[in-house]
Amino acid sequence: MIDPHHIPGLLGRFADLPFERFREGVDIHYLKRGAPAVAVLRYAPGARVPLHRHTGLETILVLSGEQSDERGTYPQGAFVLNPEGTAHSVWSQTGCVVLIQWERPVEILE
Repeated sequence: MIDPHHIPGLLGRFADLPFERFREGVDIHYLKRGAPAVAVLRYAPGARVPLHRHTGLETILVLSGEQSDERGTYPQGAFVLNPEGTAHSVWSQTGCVVLIQWERPVEILE
């Protein structure tokens, strides 16, 4: 269970979170593991996540910087929905921090 009082405390204090490596150039701080999973992802400038398919709904809130995929670039404050069955790769030219929720794990395609 996520403590609802914990979420506002994340904003503007990303550097204080204990991150672990998720992928090259992308670090993760889990708020909730399992299914669904909720986490904060921190992308270094130029980092990317390879092409993957969603096996459940993914929701993303861009907290800082810009995140991109094949559909466009999403600035701070953007809310992105990736429905089950959709596929994309993700990158950040500038670096970014996002709050993400996966209903179920993704399937890496490349």
